[in-house]
Amino acid sequence: MVDATFEDGAERPLALRAETAEDLGVISALVQDAVLPITEIRYDRRRRELALLLNRFRWEDRTAAEARKRVYERVQSVLMIGDVQGVASQGIDRSDRDTVLSVLSLAWEPLEDGTGRLMITLAGDGAISVAAECLDVTLKDVSRPYAAPSRKAPTHPD
Repeated sequence: MVDATFEDGAERPLALRAETAEDLGVISALVQDAVLPITEIRYDRRRRELALLLNRFRWEDRTAAEARKRVYERVQSVLMIGDVQGVASQGIDRSDRDTVLSVLSLAWEPLEDGTGRLMITLAGDGAISVAAECLDVTLKDVSRPYAAPSRKAPTHPD
């Protein structure tokens, strides 16, 4: 047996998978306030995958940033939904290529036959509804963290 080293505890990019509603709650909290251009959504019908390239606020780093009095960070992350049967949206003008979306939450709505619907709730009354054979969501950081352009943590009025 070998003792852990300091480097073993070093921060690493997130790579998480959700197969239960409880798992999804963790990912939902981490992607809250993520932003993405509408052009960074890809639905591959043949592979049955929906991918979103997010600019995610690093909630897991907020306390450390405040303690060290340094800027808040964002990181690019891929949110991948598997076993997709169909995708629909509302409140989003998909023809406006300049649209930037902001994620509020993810929720799983199971159906009686074992399938379900993943709801991606967006700011401004928008939503993406993903019909899926099962809950299969991954979140993976794909870039180094960078200073949040606003230099502020997102806030939500009560």
